[in-house]
Amino acid sequence: MAAGDLVMGIIFLSQTALGILGNSTLFFSFILADFTGIKARPTDLIVKHLTWANFIVLLCKGIPQTMATFGQTHFLDNVACKFVFYFHRVARGISLGSTSLLSIFQYIMISPNNSKCRQLKVRIIKFIGPSLSLCWVLHLMVNGFIPVVMTDMWNTRNRTGFSDFIYCAVVKPNYLIYTLYAVLLASTDVMCLGLMLWASVSMVFVLIKHKQRVRHIHRSVSTKSSLESRATQTVLILVSSFMLFYTTSAILTMCLTFVNGTSKWLVSASVAMAACFPALCPFVFIRHYISVFRLCCTH
Repeated sequence: MAAGDLVMGIIFLSQTALGILGNSTLFFSFILADFTGIKARPTDLIVKHLTWANFIVLLCKGIPQTMATFGQTHFLDNVACKFVFYFHRVARGISLGSTSLLSIFQYIMISPNNSKCRQLKVRIIKFIGPSLSLCWVLHLMVNGFIPVVMTDMWNTRNRTGFSDFIYCAVVKPNYLIYTLYAVLLASTDVMCLGLMLWASVSMVFVLIKHKQRVRHIHRSVSTKSSLESRATQTVLILVSSFMLFYTTSAILTMCLTFVNGTSKWLVSASVAMAACFPALCPFVFIRHYISVFRLCCTH
C-alpha cells in the first residue's frame, strides 16, 4: 500500500469514526431530552433530520471509501452500489435542504417584531414538519436516476465511458441526458445555497443591529436576546462551514464526472471535503446546547 493511500485511509477512518460518534451523541441527547420532559424548540426537529442525514452520509460514503482506500475495491455488488450511492445522494440533499431551512427559520425568528413578522413567526413553526417531509420526497424522486447509472467494478471491465469511484462506477448514458440530469441536480443545490446565503447575510445585518440595541435592554430581557444571538451565531458557523466544504466537494466532483477512467486523487479529495461537514456539524450543535443550558442556569 502506498503511503498516500495509508494517509487518506487514516483520514477517512478518523472522519467517519468522529462523525458517527458525534451524530450518535447528538441523536441520543434528543431522545434523552424527550424522555426527561425537556421542552423541544422548533429548530430541534430540523436538527434531528440534519443529524439523520449526516449519519447516512457517513455510513454510505465514509465507510466504503475507507475500505476502498485500504485496498478493498470489489466488496460491493451491483445492487449494493446502487443502494449506497442513491441513499448517499438523498442524504446529502437532505443535509443541504435542512441547513437551508434552518438558516431561513433562524433569520425569521430574529427579525424585528413588527406585525407582519410576528404573524410569520407563528406560521413558520407549523410549516417546519411539512417542509422537511417535502424535502425528503423531492430528493428521493430527483435522485431516482442514480441507481440507473451506478454499477459495480466487475461490470466496467473492457468498457469505456464510465467514471471510476474506486469501489463503484458511473456508466455514462447519452451525453444530452447526462448533461440535463446534471443541470437538474445542480439547480436544486444552487437554489438551496442561494436561500442559505441570503438568510445568512440577512442574519448578519440583524445581529449587528441587535448588538447596538441590546445595551439599552433590561437584564431579564437580554437573556432571551443572548440566547437568540448564540443560536444565530451557531447557524452562521454551520452555514459558513457547509458552503465551504460543499462548494469545494462539488467542484471536485464536477471535475470527476468529466474524467473517463480512474482519478484516485479527485475521488479522495472530493469525499474528504464532503465528509467534513457531517463529521464536524454535531459538535457545533453539542457546544451550542451546552452553552444555552449554562446561560439558562445562570439567569
